[in-house]
Amino acid sequence: MGYTVVDLFAGAGGFSRGFKDVGFDVALGVEVDINAARTFSYNFPEAVMITDDIRNVSGKDIIKYIGGRPDVIIGGSPCEAFTETNPRRARDPLDRLYVDELGRLTLEFIRLVGELRPRVFVLENVVHIMDGPLRDALISEFTRAGYERIYFNVLHAEDYGTPSIRRRVFVSNIPIRPEKLGRVLTVWDAIGDLPEPGDPRIPNHEYVTISDRKVRGIARLGWDDALYRFRGATGSFRNFVRLNPWKPAPTVMGSVRFVHPFEDRVLTVREQARLMGFPDDHVFFGPKDSQFNQIGEAVPPPLARAIAGVVLKYLESGAFL
Repeated sequence: MGYTVVDLFAGAGGFSRGFKDVGFDVALGVEVDINAARTFSYNFPEAVMITDDIRNVSGKDIIKYIGGRPDVIIGGSPCEAFTETNPRRARDPLDRLYVDELGRLTLEFIRLVGELRPRVFVLENVVHIMDGPLRDALISEFTRAGYERIYFNVLHAEDYGTPSIRRRVFVSNIPIRPEKLGRVLTVWDAIGDLPEPGDPRIPNHEYVTISDRKVRGIARLGWDDALYRFRGATGSFRNFVRLNPWKPAPTVMGSVRFVHPFEDRVLTVREQARLMGFPDDHVFFGPKDSQFNQIGEAVPPPLARAIAGVVLKYLESGAFL
């Protein structure tokens, strides 16, 4: 097949993992975080990794590294400027895109799409990147980059084999409507067969140290109960939730820790990764907090596979918008 993919904001490679599983050639990733870049490079040894701020990367750089223009550009730009969990989110939606330093990185994705002119691009972010005038602003920016048909595909990861709840928008130049799996996986579907932490056969599956005070607190939690609440831009959110084994997990985020359904401990990195649909041979590097962040910021590989399948059908049809 030979369709090439460039992953901007590559992170730990969840988005790329789905495309690789479908048969795409993951040619290059861009990632500024050193730990995430190491994770990506280990899991995609055939890909070039540019460990740099995306603002310093040009389309010419990418063409030079991979020997041509990519067929597909994917990436999940930072969501902090747009997410409702951020209590410091700018009040004016347009300021989130044009003033906030992290929000402006979405414009860098659009810039590189314009410079590289892929046949397909897919940008992932929280649905609040469409709030108010932001939707029209994104359409205008992509139009200036040369793409006049823009689709805002809101997908739920749990519909496509991810055992946790996650609603995200995928902004693209083609409609993306994958076929749903037909059943929802639960927490126990995801982690129930794992051995006790510390088994050397399972990478990233070690106990996570927490304070005695937290241990006493989580011992009192029932399923779906939370030890903490924190304030966001639009209300309060929960942390240290004891998972109900018979339901999908709540949304996995970098700052979130979950409590095991039956044991008085937080999940291991591997258990958290399973809640996002990462296979056990996808290894994470860096301090544990970084590994949790890499998982929480990823596109779940099962959802990525569903998206990649739609993109593959489009490319094989010979169409070009």
